[in-house]
Amino acid sequence: MTHKITAPLDGKVCQLRIKAGDKVEEDEEILVIEAMKTETPLFSPCNGVVADVRINEEDDVAEKEVLAIIEEKNTGA
Repeated sequence: MTHKITAPLDGKVCQLRIKAGDKVEEDEEILVIEAMKTETPLFSPCNGVVADVRINEEDDVAEKEVLAIIEEKNTGA
C-alpha cells in the first residue's frame, strides 16, 4: 500500500530526516514543519520504504501538499 505524506498546514520544512530509499518504522519522525514559530513533527504511518521525497529542507509548503510517499512493507507473521 502507498501512503502519501501531506502537509497539515502552510509552513516551512525545518527538518527533513528522510530521503528516497530509506527504510522507516511506524511512528518514526520523518520531518518537521515550522509555522509561526511552532514546530509540527510528521511521523511515518507505517513500516516501509520512502519511495519519493518531493521537498527539501527550507522549502515552503502549502496545506495538503504531498511531501513524500512511503511504500508500506508488511513484516509478515
